[in-house]
Amino acid sequence: MNASFEITGGKRLQGEISIQGAKNSALPILAATVLTDGVSEIRNCPALSDVQATLNILRHLGCEVSRKGNTVFVNSQGVQNKPIPEDLMHEMRSSIIFLGAVLGRFGRAEMSAPGGCEIGLRPIDLHLDALRKFGASISEEHGKIICECPSGLRAADITLSFPSVGATENIMLAACTAEGTTTLFNAAREPEISDLADFLNASGAWIQGAGSGEMVIEGVRALSGCRHTVIPDRIVATSYLAAAAMTGGCVRLKDIIPAHIGPVLPIFRESGCDVQVKGRDVCCTAPPVLRAVKNIRTMPYPGFPTDMQAPIMAMMSVAEGTTVIVETIFESRYKHVSELNRLGAHIRVEGRAAVVEGVRQLTGASVVSPDLRGGFALVAAGLAAKGKTTVKEIRHIERGYEDICAALTSLGAEIKRMDEHVRQQSNE
Repeated sequence: MNASFEITGGKRLQGEISIQGAKNSALPILAATVLTDGVSEIRNCPALSDVQATLNILRHLGCEVSRKGNTVFVNSQGVQNKPIPEDLMHEMRSSIIFLGAVLGRFGRAEMSAPGGCEIGLRPIDLHLDALRKFGASISEEHGKIICECPSGLRAADITLSFPSVGATENIMLAACTAEGTTTLFNAAREPEISDLADFLNASGAWIQGAGSGEMVIEGVRALSGCRHTVIPDRIVATSYLAAAAMTGGCVRLKDIIPAHIGPVLPIFRESGCDVQVKGRDVCCTAPPVLRAVKNIRTMPYPGFPTDMQAPIMAMMSVAEGTTVIVETIFESRYKHVSELNRLGAHIRVEGRAAVVEGVRQLTGASVVSPDLRGGFALVAAGLAAKGKTTVKEIRHIERGYEDICAALTSLGAEIKRMDEHVRQQSNE
């Protein structure tokens, strides 16, 4: 069913908001339950379409899954080694994380190539090359990936050519029950990697060095279920800060981990925002007019995150001056630019660089969400724009932002979710 957000802009966001659990932690942690024998209790698990897609895969594999509030229970005792079909894999690109989990549990994994946001190539070569180091034989045919290691996985020393988050996670999952000790060099350092390691260690794994770039994993015979609380979502947190800054607002984020958004806070301060950190709370108060930040370059953590490029671009579109943003992670992550320009932004793309010339005022229009983070950028722009904005294809946004209308409305925004048939009736 097609749905859209209808936004009346010009409302100053103010108030406080609690941040949902991190999508990019919850997905690999849920996949990791395949390795366990027993019941895992995953707290602070956000209600998102990507999470639902992950739960659907777990059910397909024979796990018993239930949810109570923001807690998900997964009983993996009945898990079976079934091929994961195309319709389930294509719901999200991060579904490839099941490769390491299923292979580690059964010594064989078969699944279709993953789907999800079209933000550029996400080659899984790093994943497959690493699994081959464990002794797996891999074949790709007719859109399917088949990994086999009938004699069991054996530990290896692996050096990633790029600190890929997904490849790091697949290596962690495969190494947990591989025979011997695996050392991973140039591992991804994102907080979500440490969160996955915390879950696995609580389940009986032996992982050291998560978050440091060099990880040592000693294989164990089996993992058991455990209780784990997912960390707050740092991308959602900073997305709401960007929306508040664009509207000249003042927002307090409650019960987050400020260190996780440390790479982004200097951008807000440089733009003129007053940012105060107190314990697990962060308060951001915007100036009357934002200042441009001259240069922003996306980098692997602890650099500026690629997932914040689009929301910060929207923020810079109403800042005084010119900002140059360089995207180094994904080559097709500027699909939101043309839609922001429809709202009156002045942005031009030159290769991997986007030049953002700030304007005084955006104007409402009908726009289409191209992907998850680009979609939120359009919502934030609509909140700051004069008049009404319609954001279509919001299925992308709902992959990563839990009940976004309720969250923004609580801060004073005027935003409604409209189903297609309701919008058609209102136009008749």
